[in-house]
This record gives sequence, C-alpha cells and structure tokens, in this order.
Amino acid sequence: MENAQRVAFENYHANKEAIATSFGKAAETYDKHAAFQRDVGCRLLDKLPCDLSNKRILDLGCGTGYFSHLLRERGAEVVCADISQAMLDKAKQRCGEERMHYELADAENLPFDDDSFDYVFSSLALQWCVDLSSPLREIRRVLKEGGQGCFSTLVDGSLYELREAWSKIDAYQHVNNFVSSNQVKIALAQSWCHNHHLDLTTITVWYDSAFSVMRDLKGIGANHVSGRSHGLTSRRTLLQVEHAYQAFRNDQGLLPASYQVCFGVIHL
Repeated sequence: MENAQRVAFENYHANKEAIATSFGKAAETYDKHAAFQRDVGCRLLDKLPCDLSNKRILDLGCGTGYFSHLLRERGAEVVCADISQAMLDKAKQRCGEERMHYELADAENLPFDDDSFDYVFSSLALQWCVDLSSPLREIRRVLKEGGQGCFSTLVDGSLYELREAWSKIDAYQHVNNFVSSNQVKIALAQSWCHNHHLDLTTITVWYDSAFSVMRDLKGIGANHVSGRSHGLTSRRTLLQVEHAYQAFRNDQGLLPASYQVCFGVIHL
C-alpha cells in the first residue's frame, strides 16, 4: 500500500473508532438529551406501514433502541445495528430478546446478506459516514425486491447558529460539515437508488442558553468533530461563545438551534 493510501486508510478507521467511542460514552445520557432525535425519528416512522407483521426490518444506527422497540410493536422482527457496542447494550436492555437481534455494524460495510430485509430504517445516522453513497448502496443491497429504505440525515445549514458563534471566537472547526441536499441526490444516483423521494424540512429546537445546545450535543455523543482542536475548551472561551450566540435570541428570550433534515424513502 502506498504511503498516502495507508495514511488515508488509517485516518478513516481512526475517525470511525473516534465516532464509536464518542457515542459509546454517551450511551447512558443519550435518552435524556435526545428530544430532537426522537422528533425526527417519529416523522420518519410515519413513512412506514402501521402493520409490519411478518416483516424483517433493519434499524441502522439504532442507538439505545427507542425506535427498534416501536418497530417491534408494529409486529416486525427487528435487527438492531450500531457502530457502538455500548449503544447496542442499551438497546438490548430496552428491547430484550423477543423478535430482536443485535449486530455491531458499520453502515458503510454491513455484515448482512443481499436481499435480507423488507425495510431499512435509519434515522440521523448516515451523516456520520465518510461517503454517503456507501451506506445508501449497502441499504439497497440488503433490501429485498419490493422493499423500502427510509432514512433521515442532516444537511448543510444545520447548527449554523452554533457555527457562526464559534467563528467569532477562533478559526478551529467546532461543528461538523454536512452535505448539501444536492449531494444527497448525487449519492443516491451513485448508489443506483433511482426510485426515491426526498423531503427537506427545517426543525428548530429552542434553548435558554448556548451551553444547553452544546450539552445536548455532548449528551447524545454528537460532539466528535473531525479537524477540531484537541485542547480543552476553557470556561472563558465558552462564555465568549455564549455571548456571541446571543445575537440569535428571539423576543421570548430563547435561542434557536436550527437543523436542516433530509427525509428519504428508497423504493426497490
């Protein structure tokens, strides 16, 4: 392997491990801070049939199993897959063994046979993948003929208030980059998911402070940012961010955290 290829390979896997570690550390606090994630997942769940009896479903990026449980309640046999073993352990605590299976898995290289699932459900997991076309290709591969893949992912413009506030403080990256909606369409084309439907929705979550925004992000494990400074953030710096964020405060005294959410349905 050439040196450049080896470095890229090592960086890729180091980044995957860092993401898994970040979410693993947040397994115990995730549900307390995941109101936005539950909102998005419920909207995605509405795109699936109410009766899923005798259907096999992959919950890709299942986290603590909140939606895995709801999918089973609709009658499905559910395979919970996540990159974090700690998250899978929490999902198993929530859901138990009946009609449930658990698999440590990377969305970009799924350990499942072709044509294995009637449905794939993946909410707010795919934005952590290096190349969006890879998990979309994998979703298509594991779906049965006539199956359906439902996903939600964040796109460009998400958390722009936090990004803008940090930009006033230093030049480091503190908010992850997100793909554009056009890049989602390109990734779908690259993965041969030609029959699909996309909806782009803005969801705003309101907070009393910038600290609360960052606390929720850390609480769900979404605080891993590629290319960020690895030094500890001082109290003084956080106060500066808090001050800069005040520019977005509304008439009710609340601060917005805006998310651009892309909902996608793939039909085979």
